[in-house]
Amino acid sequence: MATDSSPGVAISPDAALPPLDAAMPSTIGEALARAAEFGRIAPRPGEGSTARLFELLATIAASDLGVARAVEPHLDATAILHQAGRADLLDDRSWGVFAAEGGEPLRVAGTRISGLKPWCSLAGTLDAALVTATGDDGSRQLLAVDLTDSGVEVQPGTWHARGLSEIPSGPVRFTDVEATPIGDPGWYLSRPGFAWGGIGVAAVWHGGAVALARAVFDAALRSVDDPYLMMHLGAIDEAIESSRRALADAATLIDSGQAAGTAGSILAKRARATVARAAELVVERSGHALGPAPLALDEHHAKRVADLTVYLRQHHAERDDAALGAKLISTGGRPW
Repeated sequence: MATDSSPGVAISPDAALPPLDAAMPSTIGEALARAAEFGRIAPRPGEGSTARLFELLATIAASDLGVARAVEPHLDATAILHQAGRADLLDDRSWGVFAAEGGEPLRVAGTRISGLKPWCSLAGTLDAALVTATGDDGSRQLLAVDLTDSGVEVQPGTWHARGLSEIPSGPVRFTDVEATPIGDPGWYLSRPGFAWGGIGVAAVWHGGAVALARAVFDAALRSVDDPYLMMHLGAIDEAIESSRRALADAATLIDSGQAAGTAGSILAKRARATVARAAELVVERSGHALGPAPLALDEHHAKRVADLTVYLRQHHAERDDAALGAKLISTGGRPW
């Protein structure tokens, strides 16, 4: 996957791992057109090459976070459908995963869904999606939906983000849409892969942070006598390495079968928190190190900062820290 202009992002320290060699998509359209290809070549989490999956996601993100934001959900959907034994549904279509909750619930009755679903990224562009809907008994059911169905209506004029502006993620209205249940009610949240998918998102954050770190490194090469630039570079290196180690450790635990159930949930919360905090530090330190010029005059740098700032808010900061604390208490024993 690496190119001269955007080298690969290493997660695993294993030097024997082969380089990523697929061509890099440069636009959202190209990424979605090649989504099925990526679904076939990308490793799936928990099958022995999870570090390679994280490296793939991070490498795409280091090139363009918008493109990574289009590819990551497709790879997540691919892994989910394989885990559910429904890979036959993939075909050559591009997929998303719409599992956020809030406001009016999306309801399922039998095999038909109706209601409003928030945070549906690229719903007007994708072919299909996995969505969660609430049954009459309050359980959450995962379903596969054809987004070209006439009952699917993307709500216009709702996406105003400056970062990830090319990834509209507003609400979608579903009106009596036929859907295919995937797994039993509750399966989507209880399966081991739910936690692993969240770590995959963190790998994308890591790749975005690496791109900013590289800009600081390149500036430091040109100004080796600037002690403040060296200070920022050192702090950024510490953060990037902390982030990388968290992802590498997570990949090892996933592949060794030690990331299921509560252990998997704690692992995902820890890894996401570590990566998010590191990425936030890199955003701050790169701004201090480089000043306003690249934010105002370098289109690619400015886009990376804006994209990563928006993307990182998928981590809910103190709320997710509180969720981690509560999960640790629920185990009944000291974790350290």
